[in-house]
Amino acid sequence: MVDSRTPPPEASEPSIGQLVGKLTENFSTLVRDELQLAQAQLAEKGKSFGVTGALFAVAGVFALFGLGWLLTAAMFGLATVLPDWAAALIVAGVVLLIAAIAGLAGRAALKSTPGPQTKENVMKDIEAIKAGVKS
Repeated sequence: MVDSRTPPPEASEPSIGQLVGKLTENFSTLVRDELQLAQAQLAEKGKSFGVTGALFAVAGVFALFGLGWLLTAAMFGLATVLPDWAAALIVAGVVLLIAAIAGLAGRAALKSTPGPQTKENVMKDIEAIKAGVKS
């Protein structure tokens, strides 16, 4: 005997278990895709940083040698009016002051550089999934 008050479930509507399974599968695929995107972004940046870094290293080595000669010349120039130790101390102090200023500027520039947008993308995807589940 069939109860006529409860309609039979339609075959086209998936069950809650199937919906949860599909949601879990879609979410894991989404997370995997976001991780692959972040990896691709980092690999692309790494390649460009490698070439750029090598060029800056060569420029830095030659600039360092040139700077050394200029600092020696400055020390010898000051040594004509001051004792040798005082001239060397003044030149070293100026060099350390410039190094400190450059280091602080580099730190500030590094903090302002944006990283990969993976976290924001995942949060947007989670919000979209939550909105889809509610409707």
